[in-house]
Amino acid sequence: MKILFLSHYYPPEVNAPANRVHEHARVWAARGHEVTVLTGVPNHPRGELFPGYENRLFQEEWIEGVHVVRTWMYVTANEGFLKRTANYVLFAVLAVLTSLRLPRPDVVVGTSPQFFCGLAGAAVALLKRRPFVAEIRDLWPDSIVQLGQLESGPLLRLLEGLESLLYKSAEGIVVVTEAFKSHIRERGIPEERIELVYNGIDTARFRPLPRDDARLEAHGLAGRFTVAYVGTLGLAHGLVGVIEAAERLPDVSFVFIGDGADRARLEGEVAERGLSNVSFLGLVPRDEVPGWLASIDVLLVMLRDLPVFETVIPSKMFEYLAQERPLLMSAPRRAECRRLIDEAGAGLTIDADDSAQLAAAIDEIRDHPEDAARRAKAGREWVLEHFRREQLALRMLAFLERVAH
Repeated sequence: MKILFLSHYYPPEVNAPANRVHEHARVWAARGHEVTVLTGVPNHPRGELFPGYENRLFQEEWIEGVHVVRTWMYVTANEGFLKRTANYVLFAVLAVLTSLRLPRPDVVVGTSPQFFCGLAGAAVALLKRRPFVAEIRDLWPDSIVQLGQLESGPLLRLLEGLESLLYKSAEGIVVVTEAFKSHIRERGIPEERIELVYNGIDTARFRPLPRDDARLEAHGLAGRFTVAYVGTLGLAHGLVGVIEAAERLPDVSFVFIGDGADRARLEGEVAERGLSNVSFLGLVPRDEVPGWLASIDVLLVMLRDLPVFETVIPSKMFEYLAQERPLLMSAPRRAECRRLIDEAGAGLTIDADDSAQLAAAIDEIRDHPEDAARRAKAGREWVLEHFRREQLALRMLAFLERVAH
């Protein structure tokens, strides 16, 4: 089968959408399918081109059997509603135009987290006269409204109309949580057109590894109990609470690994409080992430206390558990991800936006390492049983084949 997959993000970018698309695409390619990913020049999240890339209208490469076609992008940092929207819209337009140079596939897939990419996929499918599958990884525009980036008015109504158009234009819709499935079903989409394919992990990359003391020594962390947040430093995560916890626990080292729109504000908070136990390492290469996860004592999953985050399941939690590492999740009480962790006994969960609970839970893990190790072991077993990326990729592939035929 020939699959054309539109994605705003793709490696060497290291965020969750890029990882999911690539790991699915390479599984499909390894199974003998012709997979083309149409994406932009890599620049997320700082709005700076990755080494070796130019911002051109058309460039091609092969990554692990996947044909990757890149088009020009309005390069901007992942911050500011208007600039980000311009980035999204311009990519969508150019992706449609670039698709005219590509052969006709059997099926077209467009993925969120922003639905302009999905709408571009719908347009490409129409031009190619092929079926379209929308992959929904974020409930736009609900998420940007609840994050305070957009208020009620004509623009919001327009975006809600585009959301409905995206759902109705798709012959199939892939979602990543049960809550997303319910949301789309409530929009009048028949259940048989919706397929749930959770996020998961590549068990070859994420597995138990020895602690890397040399890595810790190089960053002044040797001999310290260390807590880390790994990922995008964005508005969705309530990361000021991590800094407040660091202020309560001066003998614990806190590390932020990643970059994003909230980094400058977080660094300002650390400076204002005069904290010496918080460090920012910025982005690290994708291949170095497992080594970092193996060397940290507590790994954080942080979500703000907003209704939209009751519906999400962060992919990083699967990576932490696959490496059999202690996980501490701060999330809304009714969050689907929190329920899953509690039912599996895979980590500690606390209320969102509560730095006192966060500090107390870190202390609990530090004081009871045997319990933390037991939960981590249960978490790995749970992930291996239910969330292997290859199995999930094949589940999505079967759905694409059903839609295509």
